[in-house]
Amino acid sequence: MERTLRLHGVGRRYGLRGPWVLRDVSMALAPGSLTRVEGPNGSGKSTLLRLLAGIDAPTEGRVTGRPRTAYVPERFPSALPFTALGYLTHLGAVHGLPRASAERVAHEWLDRFGASAHARTPMNRLSKGSSQKVAVAQALLAEPALLVLDEAWTGLDTRARAELERAVAERTAAGGAVVFVDHDPRRLAGAADAVHTVCDGGLRSRPDEPAAAPDGPYTVIEVQGEAGPLPAEALRPAVRTEERDPADRTDRWTHRITVPASHSDVVLRALLTARPPWHVASVRRDGSRR
Repeated sequence: MERTLRLHGVGRRYGLRGPWVLRDVSMALAPGSLTRVEGPNGSGKSTLLRLLAGIDAPTEGRVTGRPRTAYVPERFPSALPFTALGYLTHLGAVHGLPRASAERVAHEWLDRFGASAHARTPMNRLSKGSSQKVAVAQALLAEPALLVLDEAWTGLDTRARAELERAVAERTAAGGAVVFVDHDPRRLAGAADAVHTVCDGGLRSRPDEPAAAPDGPYTVIEVQGEAGPLPAEALRPAVRTEERDPADRTDRWTHRITVPASHSDVVLRALLTARPPWHVASVRRDGSRR
């Protein structure tokens, strides 16, 4: 079964005689890919994401290869008859998890986003920021094959924004596809495999620009292994890499990789699961500016 989601000449308009929002759009979201969608307000970015998420159907064209998908909308409906924990547990059960497992996973995601204190709070009493944390958690708890994020970082505090970046890196490292819109051009800058600009109802593609090194904190990871390239998943978020020749006859090369702290878990996993695995000699936090 094909796992790459593809749009084939897709168009979307609202009403029989309404103007075309999108027309003749073709694109692909491969497993493990990160895709950024950008464009001016009102250009059709959210319409495109709704088509990718399966929330809307195209007026013309075809969508093929749809994987299991989760979606964070630009406006999350918080007036729901649940507590935060109850809502996430309910969705986990809908996705097929036993209730005990669903509740455990719900607790884990609330904790990761710093919202554990609001687990028993009714959804309609949550602040905008806490509601957004629940919106993001509901999309991540089922480990979707396609994650669609429409301004998902908006309203999150600094810790939660970093945690969402970490979760995105985890999804792509696990083979999931992620597509996102965000008003901040620095968001995941340089990390995307593809960047599509929505303009005049169509798409223009361009390569992602290299990321400007963000302010810290950073994690410095030193690894040793046989001669050969480091895993691509370990190099993609790196802001600096250093390599040292073997100092003895063991033929073990030493690499020092500096990455944003929010990506350190993903980089370590890539290094330890490589074949052959890399030996992690040290991991330390560096709070300085690169």
